[in-house]
Amino acid sequence: MNKNNFNFKGRTAIVTGGGQGFGLDVAKRFLEGGAKVIIWDINQNLLDEAVKELNSENLTSQKVDISNYKEVEETVNGITLNNNIDILINNAGITGPTGPLWEYDVEMWKKIVDINLVGTFNCCRTIVPNMIKNNYGRIVNVASVAGKDGNANASAYSSGKAGAIGLTKSLGKELADKNIAVNAVTPAGAKTRILEQMSKEHVQRMLSKVPRGRFLEIYEFTSLVCWLASEENSFSTAAVFDISGGRSTY
Repeated sequence: MNKNNFNFKGRTAIVTGGGQGFGLDVAKRFLEGGAKVIIWDINQNLLDEAVKELNSENLTSQKVDISNYKEVEETVNGITLNNNIDILINNAGITGPTGPLWEYDVEMWKKIVDINLVGTFNCCRTIVPNMIKNNYGRIVNVASVAGKDGNANASAYSSGKAGAIGLTKSLGKELADKNIAVNAVTPAGAKTRILEQMSKEHVQRMLSKVPRGRFLEIYEFTSLVCWLASEENSFSTAAVFDISGGRSTY
């Protein structure tokens, strides 16, 4: 499969959840386009593996819990002492266990929303001021079709991703008078490790809803994110870009 080349020379990008899956592939494509890339993850082992795999002098890794505002703020302050942050990919997320809402563990429900929604807020809250100062920024929030449709037995994940979509629309409008684009992408199920967190029955239900009849390939997702994060995307903002194989056509 031939992939488009994107020019990210002179840009610095933060990719959350960059130790694996979508985030790792996005980081790789950014590096290929000439960007300086900082990957965040809560798992140090995944970060170490990612750094070894990508093997680039333009790559930095930092262990960050995005649900902890102070930790995010301190990390961002350290970066912006010497660098501008041009691109933010809010990719970190967890699905959590599946089960009916009335039986869902209360603390786990809060944790999932904290990472998928509050974590996205924390990153935007701390990084956007630097983008405003430089009148340039591209933010891509990785949501999910679950945030549009609501997946049965996944109320926490669906709620967190729906919240991320709402945040995208609000922030995009707040920054619309600046050269800062804020958009969301809503992938359907993809061939990443996140599927391993789900039951086989839940995975099969997901697949049955996709008219294309297959899961999303990671490179297909990355190509969309790269365009949204590029200078070429100078008009679209506060929008939700579907990449669900025809599942969610609205």
